[in-house]
Amino acid sequence: MIFIALSSLGVLACLKGARAQLDDKTAPLAGLVTVFIFAVQMMNFPVAAGTSGHLLGGVLAAVLVGPYAATLSITIVLILQALLFADGGLTAVGLNLFNLSLLGVWGGYLVFLFARRFLPKKKSSIPVASLIAAFIQVPLAALGFVFQYAIGAESTIPVATVATAMISTHILIGIGEALITAFTVSAVLASRSDLVFGWRQIAPDLKIGSKS
Repeated sequence: MIFIALSSLGVLACLKGARAQLDDKTAPLAGLVTVFIFAVQMMNFPVAAGTSGHLLGGVLAAVLVGPYAATLSITIVLILQALLFADGGLTAVGLNLFNLSLLGVWGGYLVFLFARRFLPKKKSSIPVASLIAAFIQVPLAALGFVFQYAIGAESTIPVATVATAMISTHILIGIGEALITAFTVSAVLASRSDLVFGWRQIAPDLKIGSKS
């Protein structure tokens, strides 16, 4: 119940924040991002101790349409998966929303901002920062699950065993997510850089005619 409440409050706050991040041009991109992530998250990877992992897409969405809209996108994906495919289950929606929609998106986006700060203000830096953030996002979300397991699981499997299995496997998954995220961000930047939230934040500070 605690995580359902926390997730609900977080999603409601993002509903308000998304209004400032989306406009007539970027709203369609948010829809496309949601559909893409829905498809990507259907690719599950088996993990030891009876668990599984999959690509998240939180950083990808946050860089393209902003963290508020990204939280809403991931939330829609998780709820649809639970309703249509029983993926994750309705009883675990609160836990999954906390790990993926909040911890994954916002933790990953903070890493993106940190990495971008130390990179040149060029378009080519955005995919690099996205790659770093996407890689860290995956084990970060896995740590959220480990924490939840530690405080509420009734299983006899030791927390250390679950943590080792989750983190080691999700580091590998993180590599794939990082590459997919960087490639996708690069593609959108090449065609419509004006739509990429992570680039638009710093583009106005650049001089007109500067090389990117």
